Amino acid sequence: MRIIIVGCGRMGAGLAQRLSVHSHTVVVIDRDPVALELLGPGFPGRVVVGGGFDRDSLLKAGIERADGLAAVTSSDDVNVVAARLARRFFRVPRVIARLYDPRKAELYRRLDVQTISTTSWGISRIEEMLTYSHLDPIISLGAGEVDLVEAEIPTSVVGRAIRDVMLPGEVQVVAIRRAGATFLPTQATVFQAGDLAYLVLLASSAERLRTLLSLT
Repeated sequence: MRIIIVGCGRMGAGLAQRLSVHSHTVVVIDRDPVALELLGPGFPGRVVVGGGFDRDSLLKAGIERADGLAAVTSSDDVNVVAARLARRFFRVPRVIARLYDPRKAELYRRLDVQTISTTSWGISRIEEMLTYSHLDPIISLGAGEVDLVEAEIPTSVVGRAIRDVMLPGEVQVVAIRRAGATFLPTQATVFQAGDLAYLVLLASSAERLRTLLSLT
C-alpha cells in the first residue's frame, strides 16, 4: 500500500517505520526538517518538508495515488483538516486523524473523518488491565467501544457449545486456539480443556461476559 503520514513525532515516526518494515510505500510530511530525522538514516521511504494540509506538499507526497493517510501531528485541528482534505478532495480510501481531545470525536465523525483518541484508548486500556480477570485485552476498536479480548476457557465452560457463551450484538467468539493451532469456530463448536478463545465484545458488556464465563 502507498501510505502518507502527516506529522513526524514519535507516533508518526514509529508508524512510518513499522509500515516500511511490512513493505508498504511510505511518505512522511512535516514542517520541521529536524523532526524528520527521527526516521533515522535507514528509512526506506520518502520525506516531504511542508504542511499537512498544504496542497503542494500533499501532491509531492503522491496523495493522488495514496491508499491511506494518517494525520498524527500534535494539533487536533491540523490533523482533522488534513484528514478531511485527503478524504473529500483527493478521495483517499483510508484516512485516520489522531485526536488529543476525545470530546471532539463525535463532531469529526459527522464530518466523515475517522479518528483515534490516544487519550480514550489509553484510559480504556488501563481500565482493562486493572479490572479484567482472566480476560486479556488485545486491542480496542473505534473510540474504545468495542474490544478484542483473549480468554482462557475455564473448566465450567468446557463441554459447552460456543452458542452458549454468545450474546447477540454484544459478545461474539471469532477464533479459538487449540493444541497450537488457531481456527474459526461455528456456533456448534464445543469448548475443550486448554482452549484459548478470541472474542469481540462491547466494552460495556465485559462484566456480562465475565459472569457468563464464571470469572467473577
